[in-house]
Amino acid sequence: MYVKRVGIIIFVFALSFFLSTVLQEAIGEEKPVKGEIVTNSLGMKFVLIPAGTFMMGSTSDELGKGTGELLHKVTISKFFYLQTTEVTQRQWREIMGTNPSHFKDCGDDCPVEKVSWDDTQKFILRLNEHERTNKYRLPTEAEWEYACRAGSTTRFCFGNDEAKLGEHAWYCNNSVFCLHPVGNKKPNAWGLYDMHGSVWEWCQDRYGDYPRSPATDPTGPTLGTFRLVRGGAWDGHARLSRSANRYRFNPKCRFPLIGFRVAKDF
Repeated sequence: MYVKRVGIIIFVFALSFFLSTVLQEAIGEEKPVKGEIVTNSLGMKFVLIPAGTFMMGSTSDELGKGTGELLHKVTISKFFYLQTTEVTQRQWREIMGTNPSHFKDCGDDCPVEKVSWDDTQKFILRLNEHERTNKYRLPTEAEWEYACRAGSTTRFCFGNDEAKLGEHAWYCNNSVFCLHPVGNKKPNAWGLYDMHGSVWEWCQDRYGDYPRSPATDPTGPTLGTFRLVRGGAWDGHARLSRSANRYRFNPKCRFPLIGFRVAKDF
């Protein structure tokens, strides 16, 4: 009798598991696949970034004047999508109807620039409406650096050799002090282009000091005027394009040096 009851229990458990699996497949439950690329109706491509833990910041201040790059452990607890390139002038115009860029002659495939942090919020609001979702947003600073590093622990996503930066980035040594189309340099290990150089990229966070203890999904301080930008720009020196380098601007600032890329919740 005991053996029979055990057998029934095992059968019921197995049947429940089977039915649960079938139901999940039937309703199309999403499963994260690292490196998966999705494309929206505007042709914006997004790569799926895995959850994970990394060391954010740097061990030394390469600028010599306190950039707040305190090395600390950060966990990104959820998968998220990040646009493979910066938002282009065409993509901006299709959503907003105008092109604010200084380098309009660069063409539709060049990054949109001269956009403030406030402007990016309007774009994202309209993008969500256009795509009938609420998943688009700016990346947090931690998500940005995590994605830029793509598993690396070096100054740049490809290593420490500054001489190789020109293979991955438009910066002062090769840009001829103007803008260039997105996606023409080598991507990082996770398929993201122009994370170094090109244009500074707005992040969601306010600027503030890093925590001195491990953090999970940090979103920056709740108070403060300045918003963060990352990645360096076409006019900057190599040290400004480091994975750990951070800078700040007033959220109303519009310069030909500043653009952005979009994140999307999984």
